[in-house]
Amino acid sequence: MRDAETGRRHADKLAKVYTREGAETWVLVHVEVQGDAEAGFAERMYVYHDRIFDKYRTDIVSLAVLADATARFRPSAYARERWGCALDFRFTTCKLLDLNARWAELEADSNPFGLVVMAHLKAQESKDGPARKGWKMRLVRLLYQRG
Repeated sequence: MRDAETGRRHADKLAKVYTREGAETWVLVHVEVQGDAEAGFAERMYVYHDRIFDKYRTDIVSLAVLADATARFRPSAYARERWGCALDFRFTTCKLLDLNARWAELEADSNPFGLVVMAHLKAQESKDGPARKGWKMRLVRLLYQRG
């Protein structure tokens, strides 16, 4: 994206997708993976969304993958208002910490992304060297078992 007062910004992923119905329309999916609890994250999501719209002038879906270890960090909106002029930007989030409660599903699913999430969760949870090594070995075995 072009330079601005807020500096040069880059989207993590920008992909063109089609509807299942095959309709002649397109939407840009903006995925932002956030590893730390950052105070200005929701505003940054809005800025990226706005810049993408400014460039492509089409529908955009912004998704945030929250990979941080802070349970209370759950941004999902950015809003501003002054003198009757208002902005309300909302985006979808996936908090990886919440997926701990669905561990059995992740373990049973053949999708390799589930194993990536499991490895991430165990890396956050386990700081003990031998325990961490044990989880690494278990997850690598699952990778081999799934081909």
